[in-house]
Amino acid sequence: MYNPATWMLEVSSIAAEVRLGMDFAEYYKNSALFQRNKALVKELSTPPPGANDLYFPTKYSQNTWGQFTSCLWKQWLTYWRSPDYNLVRFFFTLAAALMIGTVFWRVGKHTLTTTNLTMVIGAMYAAVIFVGVNNCQTVQPVVAIERTVFYRERAAGMYSAMPYAIAQVLTEIPYVLIQAAYYSLIVYAMVSFDWKVEKFFWFFFVSFFSFLYFTYYGMMTVSITPNHQVASIFAAAFYGIFNLFSGFFIPRPVSNIQILCPFRPLASIC
Repeated sequence: MYNPATWMLEVSSIAAEVRLGMDFAEYYKNSALFQRNKALVKELSTPPPGANDLYFPTKYSQNTWGQFTSCLWKQWLTYWRSPDYNLVRFFFTLAAALMIGTVFWRVGKHTLTTTNLTMVIGAMYAAVIFVGVNNCQTVQPVVAIERTVFYRERAAGMYSAMPYAIAQVLTEIPYVLIQAAYYSLIVYAMVSFDWKVEKFFWFFFVSFFSFLYFTYYGMMTVSITPNHQVASIFAAAFYGIFNLFSGFFIPRPVSNIQILCPFRPLASIC
């Protein structure tokens, strides 16, 4: 099929210049058409007498709330239409929950010794870190792609950085909430922890906010690095440091168990 655009690219290519023995740019520069276009640009660049300069009372077309609602709607559609991101992390969380529940099947009923209690809490800690690191890694390419769009739309005066950042943060909450909910239900039931509302709440609370801050950490690493490849390397340093300084267990007699760990509420489920 004949394509005028393709034909124009062919006849104006470097190969065509070599074949004709001429420089198209130099030929246009010396032509009368170039002189007329140059004169027209100069004429239109000078405002007519009495004309006023363009003035806009605000830098952006909408106020802060309007920018936020637009960004939130945009982010919600983006996440809803990104199954390759959300479904992957949901499936990974489901697999991790089933794996942890299978390996530590009903160990929550055996917490009368320090060794058993340490094993249970250590398993829960490792499971939360495992899923959290996956959240951090999977969110980085998504944020990196969105950042390119953000640069273009901010330059066009559509919205500023703050409404965009807040909308991006809030969009993650419902997805992480669902992720933490079924993860907590599966692991809590399979490990056979004590079914009390306050104990399950603490387990869900720790899981939800751990997944959330790992996700936000992944966003932050992308925002301060040039691309998500560098962000992955930068984030990897945090994983080791966090595990090194996150806390440790001191074995004590059963009557006086002291746990030094930022995930202290996990001890209350036993």
